[in-house]
Amino acid sequence: QVHLVESGGGTVQAGGSLRLSCVASGGTFSSYTMGWFRQAPGKEREFVSTIRYNSYTYYADSVKGRFTISRDNAKNAVYLQMNSLEPDDTAVYYCAAGSPILSSMRTQNGYRHWGQGTQVTVSS
Repeated sequence: QVHLVESGGGTVQAGGSLRLSCVASGGTFSSYTMGWFRQAPGKEREFVSTIRYNSYTYYADSVKGRFTISRDNAKNAVYLQMNSLEPDDTAVYYCAAGSPILSSMRTQNGYRHWGQGTQVTVSS
């Protein structure tokens, strides 16, 4: 069983930055695709970014150019650097691990393991 713990959320003003971290325990971290999803109040959970085992990265159009995903297999960790934050980025951010096929990379169904989430609030 893979256990994921997110950290780094908080409250920041628009234009600011935050760096989210997710540390995994159990499983073989280096073989997993690691993703970030988010869920705003009253909205469905949506894809943000993902990084495959080979470090290929994918981003939602809404965060492309502002967010950067990275991983450190030696630390069993994945990071999400978020710059130029906007109020619409306010959400609970979830870390996920799995082995999705390419067509499922951006869907929740592609990921088997989930963290508890960390709140990000961007004030205007």
